[in-house]
Parts: sequence; structure tokens; C-alpha cells
Amino acid sequence: MTDYFAGRVAVITGAGSGIGRALAVDLAGRGAVLALSDIDGAGLERTAALCEKGEGAVLASRLDVTDRAAVFEHAEEVRARFGKVNQVYNNAGIARYGEIERESFEAFERVLEVNFWGVVNGTKAFLPHLIASGDGHVVNVSSLFGLVAFPGQSAYTAAKFAVRGFTEALRQEMLVAGHPVRVTSVHPGGIKTAVARNATVVDGADQRSFADLFDKRLALHSPEMAARTIVGGVRKHHARIVIGAEASMLDRFARLTPTGAQRLVALLSRFVAVAPLREPAG
Repeated sequence: MTDYFAGRVAVITGAGSGIGRALAVDLAGRGAVLALSDIDGAGLERTAALCEKGEGAVLASRLDVTDRAAVFEHAEEVRARFGKVNQVYNNAGIARYGEIERESFEAFERVLEVNFWGVVNGTKAFLPHLIASGDGHVVNVSSLFGLVAFPGQSAYTAAKFAVRGFTEALRQEMLVAGHPVRVTSVHPGGIKTAVARNATVVDGADQRSFADLFDKRLALHSPEMAARTIVGGVRKHHARIVIGAEASMLDRFARLTPTGAQRLVALLSRFVAVAPLREPAG
């Protein structure tokens, strides 16, 4: 039986590591044609090498998703190379730890530029091609933090909530217009990727402690598990994909009692997050 993804042209941003790489490898094994991009050229090359073992063609392009003109050029390049675009996975993102009181405007802007505007740029650039394909799908990677807010993650949470709202509005617009484009928002819980290890932190916080905290206490799932869940949800045309039992539990609790969930998260943060992240004295 031919796989659902065989022959479909799938665009993946942030493909140089983590969920993006796992998605690329998974889809390559299913015969998808891949247009991969990342700002990390070396990581992107490693991903492309892994994907070339699959049946579909692979195009790897170094790309900064905040460079709007470059994203639109990339969309035209993919369309010219493969003749169509079926799926876009807007996955590229960065992490940041910092309380609102101490956070700089520049840090807020940078996180929003990559995590939100990168998604908007990718969606806008590829949407005409997805519509033209007659079988399009936009998959925007938000986060558990796009469902439940977390202290110390104000910029990241704001960006991921924005991705969720943008994606849900896009889905409604596609339904209203009758366009042949499905739309999905993805909300991973704790995934073992390099995002936290490469995260920046506000002055006075300890970056190593933040990375260790995430890796040891919060990163519960592999990127491969996340990719399988995303691929399964896309195949079934799910509008929302929540990855991990902990993410599903917090999502349900937040919908049941939004203010109660805020108190619970704040209480847990006092013990597992905030205290260890202060920069050691001396």
C-alpha cells in the first residue's frame, strides 16, 4: 500500500535538529519529497544526509525564517524545483528564560520575531502554493506553552499563544473560503531537543541550570516520538495535536479551571524552576 505521504512535497523549517530533523527523517522514510531549511547549516547537512536514504528527493536550504524576503524566495525555489507544495511544517523556534520585570524589550522582540513572525512568514509565503496544489496542509508548531502559561517564559509563551491564535484563525479562513488547505496547530510537551540547551536567559539567571532543569525534569519524550505523533495527526487531519500525557493533562486542567491551573503552575514553579535558575554567587 502506498503511504499517504509518498510523493507529497513537504517543507520543514528548523530541520537541522530536534523535532524538525525527526520529522524530516520520518517523512523521508514514507517517500515524501522534502524541502528542508535551518539557520544552522551544519545541522541541516546532517539531516539532509539522513533523509537521502529515503525514496523522495531532498532540497536543503540555509534559511533565516525572520528574513521575510528570503522566505518568499525559498517558497518560489521549492515550487520551481518540485512543481508543487503540499505541506508546510513551520517548526523553527528558539527558547528564552526571563521574568517580565527583568526582561529586555530586545529579548522579547527577538523571541517573537523567530517564534511568531517566522511562522507568519512561512505561512504567507507558501499559502498560495498550498492552495494551488489542491491538497495543502499547514502545520504550525506551537507548544504546551501555547495552551498554558508558565512563569519565566513570558516572551516564549506570548509567541506560542500567538502561533496558536494565528493558526486557528487561518483554519477558519480556509473553511470559510472553501480552500483545499487543512490547518493544524501542534503543542508538544517536554521534548528532548537542543532548544533548551541553546536557550538564552535574562541577566542574573543561570543558563546551565535552566538547560539541566529542562533535560532532567521536563524533557520526557524523544523527538522521534513527537514526529510520529505529528505525522499520525496530519494523516488523520487533526486540527490540534497535543504531544505527551503531561501536555494533555495540563491542557484539560486549564480548560476546566483556568485560574486554578495558573495557581498550580505557579506553585510548582517555586519548587522545580525558579530557585535553581538564580545565578550562583561568587
